[in-house]
Amino acid sequence: MILQIETATTVCSVALASEGQLIACIEADQRNIHAEKITVFIDELLTSTNTNYHDLDAIAVSSGPGSYTGLRIGVSVAKGLSFALDKPLISVETLEAMADGYIAQFNPDEDTLLCPMIDARRMEVFTAIFDARGNRIQPTSAEIIDEHSFSDLLSNHKIIFFGDGAEKCSSVLSDKKGVEIVTGFVNSAKYLTAKAEQKFRNKQFEDVAYFEPYYLKDFIAGKKAL
Repeated sequence: MILQIETATTVCSVALASEGQLIACIEADQRNIHAEKITVFIDELLTSTNTNYHDLDAIAVSSGPGSYTGLRIGVSVAKGLSFALDKPLISVETLEAMADGYIAQFNPDEDTLLCPMIDARRMEVFTAIFDARGNRIQPTSAEIIDEHSFSDLLSNHKIIFFGDGAEKCSSVLSDKKGVEIVTGFVNSAKYLTAKAEQKFRNKQFEDVAYFEPYYLKDFIAGKKAL
């Protein structure tokens, strides 16, 4: 039984899965609620499923890339639970989880490529390319999107773009041949289920003392308006 935590974007989400099957999920898509709500959601989730903390076999967390603050909160809670309960910690890369979630929902055609995108401010996104089975085609990177982005892949493939970064970039990408922009796709802890179960069975655990989120970019603090 694995507790799964997702805080890489505006979504604050927790889920419980057993033997690779989702049991329950509690989440809210609202900016800046992670610190306030994440432990409340976990308590509510376990109470609603009659699960004790010590019944858990592992803690899984979405590791990034994504919001610097959101990732810090989610990973800190996951590490704290893992240490306190003496349970293994599992990390799932956020874009991989998004690809798995899209595949589970929509079962895309075999020759289609998937491009999850996370908003990284302005016209920059965190992104990667996967095939329709979730295999990685291009590595995770921070990209500034313009009219030339993905031209090489679009010459031979249809690409489905989804996530809050895709919606932001739709004005640049939507007119290109082979592009499909999916709106309304939000991150969720339930999308961690397949990878978390696989890593648990393979004993691919993180070192709780040293594990850090996958920020991809250095944090730059903004100035608060007066």
